[in-house]
Amino acid sequence: MSKLILFQGDSITDAGRSRERDDMMGRGYATMVAGSLGLDYPEQYRFLNRGISGNRIVDVYARMKADILNLKPDYMSLLIGVNDVWHKFSAENGVATEKFEKIYTMLLEEIIEELPDIKIMLLEPFLLKASSTDATETRGDIYAEFRAEVEEKAAAVKRIAEKLNLPFIPLQAKLDAVYNPEMRDYWLIDGVHPNAAGHMLITREWINKFEEIK
Repeated sequence: MSKLILFQGDSITDAGRSRERDDMMGRGYATMVAGSLGLDYPEQYRFLNRGISGNRIVDVYARMKADILNLKPDYMSLLIGVNDVWHKFSAENGVATEKFEKIYTMLLEEIIEELPDIKIMLLEPFLLKASSTDATETRGDIYAEFRAEVEEKAAAVKRIAEKLNLPFIPLQAKLDAVYNPEMRDYWLIDGVHPNAAGHMLITREWINKFEEIK
């Protein structure tokens, strides 16, 4: 019987997926991973994308029952964290790092308790300087603060992975290494959302880690 892989997260995972058809998983890394694994391992895996644009960790926790536990995945990856910072600047509705880490840990502990055989991979939240991350009309230049707080969230995710002995997929350093400030929208079109090349970068890191745990 084929094993179920669940992609969970925010708009980077959502990537325009259909809410009516599970086979239409959007234009992002979830579809790219599904295509690659589907080609290399025919009929061995099924794929579901339950990323929701705009989600913070508290939102994923709130829908854990319907969108994770009830689906009973064999594998799950989770990419969350940038909105916990972005919403601070856009709507004064961010999530402080201490609470982020607490809720993130609770989420995973409850999933593991309910689904003890699940294998979970945690993806590092990331940010680059581009149109949506460098300034706002009311606050001016926000990039340094934005980046510092995303790095706080990334460090929290890494601590959680170590605490729970889960695979961690670093992404920020990979993006920093290829970033060109003269073409700053090449990988992330606005500093947050990847284009095709950015999604492929995530895909390769995702698959490399998956091959270690499958």
